[in-house]
Amino acid sequence: MKDEKHMDPIEKRARELLKERGVELKDIADLVYYLQNKYHENLKIEECLANIERVLSKREVQNAIITGIELDILAEKKLISEPLLTTLLNDEGLYGVDEIIAFSIINVYGSIGFTNYGYIDKQKPGILEKINEHHEGVCNTFLDDIVGAIAAAASSRLAHRAKNVE
Repeated sequence: MKDEKHMDPIEKRARELLKERGVELKDIADLVYYLQNKYHENLKIEECLANIERVLSKREVQNAIITGIELDILAEKKLISEPLLTTLLNDEGLYGVDEIIAFSIINVYGSIGFTNYGYIDKQKPGILEKINEHHEGVCNTFLDDIVGAIAAAASSRLAHRAKNVE
């Protein structure tokens, strides 16, 4: 993990929010591994983590993380007006703004990220299944898409780098 002393406040806050919401980088690395292990012989979880670190170092990604998670928190505190509050608390399928924020993360590493994201968003493996469990008073409308997008972007970065090495 990156040394917190050398992190700017935005990156530090983005990482803190993920952790506060119960998401560890290892959880995201497991998703990257899930997406890429059949395409990369001898893929190691450390390689997945390294690619996540690079994704998290991007300001656009940090801003998306902070924006989405803060909206989830505001919804939990009921500090958003109706009808948006109910939409967020129910993670309504036709809302779509949560995916738009995720797309800003995926876009950083090209179009392959969209395929990875769509697949993992439907499969909901690992931490994504846990995040998607609905509990009274908990809103993860943005969090699940953000975590899936980070994994998809890291997978894309890994795929691009592997292609350039081969």
